[in-house]
Amino acid sequence: MSANPELEAQIDQWRGYVQRRRAISASDVEEMEDHLREQVTDLTRTGLDDDEAFLVSVKRMGNLDEVSREFAREHSDRLWKQLVLVPEPSDGGARSWRELGVVLALALGAGAAVKIGTELFADEMVVLRNVGLLVLPFLAGYFAWKRKLTWRVAAALLVPFTVLAVVLNVYPFDPEGSTLFLAASHSTVVLWALISVAYAGGRWRSDARRMDYVRFTGELAIYFVLIALGGGVLIGLTLGTLGLVGVDFEPVLESWILPFCVPGALIVAAWLVEAKQNVVENIAPVLTRVFTPLTIVMLLVFLGVFAMTGGLLDVDRELLILMDMVLVLVLCLLLYSISARDSLASPGLFDVLQLVLVVAALAVDAVTLSAMLTRIAEFGFSANKVAALGLNLVLLVHLVWSAWLSVEFLRGKRPFGPIERWQTRYLPAYAVWALVVVVIFPPVFAFA
Repeated sequence: MSANPELEAQIDQWRGYVQRRRAISASDVEEMEDHLREQVTDLTRTGLDDDEAFLVSVKRMGNLDEVSREFAREHSDRLWKQLVLVPEPSDGGARSWRELGVVLALALGAGAAVKIGTELFADEMVVLRNVGLLVLPFLAGYFAWKRKLTWRVAAALLVPFTVLAVVLNVYPFDPEGSTLFLAASHSTVVLWALISVAYAGGRWRSDARRMDYVRFTGELAIYFVLIALGGGVLIGLTLGTLGLVGVDFEPVLESWILPFCVPGALIVAAWLVEAKQNVVENIAPVLTRVFTPLTIVMLLVFLGVFAMTGGLLDVDRELLILMDMVLVLVLCLLLYSISARDSLASPGLFDVLQLVLVVAALAVDAVTLSAMLTRIAEFGFSANKVAALGLNLVLLVHLVWSAWLSVEFLRGKRPFGPIERWQTRYLPAYAVWALVVVVIFPPVFAFA
C-alpha cells in the first residue's frame, strides 16, 4: 500500500480507537490493522481513492463496539489470563517461555554490564555518566528483537549510541564542572528518545506509535516502582534477619545484588508492560484523575511562595530547580492523561481540570523564566542557567499551544485529535534540546 500521509493518519486514529477496547488485545489489533490495510489496497486497485477505500474498509470491519462485545463474549476469561505470566502451551505458552528467556538474558546482561563497569572504572562519576549507555542498549535490544527490526534500522540506532558514548568519555570534562552533570543527565533523555524508534518498530513518524510509547513509559514507571517497592521490602527483611545472627549482608547487597537487580528490574518491567497490556492501563485514568487536582493545588502553593519571596533576585536557586522538576512532572501527567483518554469522548469536567492544570503550569513557568532572566542579567551566563532557561522555553511553547488547543476543544471548535497529535509531534523537541546540551554545551562553556 502506498505511503499516503493522510491515509496513514486515518489508520493511526482508527488503531488508537480500537486499542482502547479492553477486550481486544494488542495482537488482535495488529491482525485487524493488517486486514484493514489489505482491504484498502484491494479497493484502491478497483479505482477508489484512498479516502473512499478507507471508509468502505472500516464499514466492512463492522461496528467496533459490536466487535469489542463479540471479543468479550468469546474470550471472557482473557482478563484473568492476562494476570498469568506465562500461559499454557495451547495459549501461546511456548513462545512466551522463549520471550521470558530472552528477557532474563537481557536483564542479566544489563546487570553484568553495570557490574563490569563498576569494576573497570574506579571513579564513581565515570560509572554514573555511563550508566545509561550500560543499561538502555539492552532495553533497545529487547524491542529490536520483539519488533523484528531490520538491520538497517538497527544500524541507524547504533550510530547515535556510539556518538553519545564518545562524547561522554572523550570530552575533557572538568570533574567538578557542571557541564559533566548536564551531559550525563541529558544523555538519558536522548537515549530514551532513541529507544522509542526501536519500540515503534522503525515507524517513528507514526503519531499512534509515539502515543503508545508515552503510554508505555507511564506504565513502565508504575511497574518499576512496584518491583522496587517489593524488592526493597524483601531486602529490608533479609538485612534484618541476617543482622540478628551477626551476618553483615551489606557488602553483598552493594557489590552484587543492587548492580544486577536495579537494571534487571527495568528490563523485566518493560517485558511486563508488553506482556500485560490493558492490565495497568485501567489504572491510568484513576491516577490522572487523582493527581491532576492535587498537582493544581501544589502549583498554586508554589505561586504563593514566589509571591512571598519578594523580588525575582531573591528567589532561591534551589527553588528554581524544584520548579523545573515540578513542571516536568506536570508535563508527564499531561501526556499520561491524554494517552489514557478516549479521543472520541465529549468534553467533560476532567478536561476543564486539565486546562486549569496547564494554565497554572504556564503561570509557574512564566515566573520561573522571569526569575532566570533576571538572575542571568545580574550574575551572567553559566551552563546550568542556559540549560534551565532552554528547558523552560521548550516547556513554554508546549504548554501554550496545549492550552490553546484545549480551549478550542472545550468550545467545540476542534476535536480531541489535534491535542494528541500536538503532544506526539512536539516530543522530539525535548530530545533535540537534550542533544544540544550533551554535544554543544561542553565545548561552548570550556568543559567547565
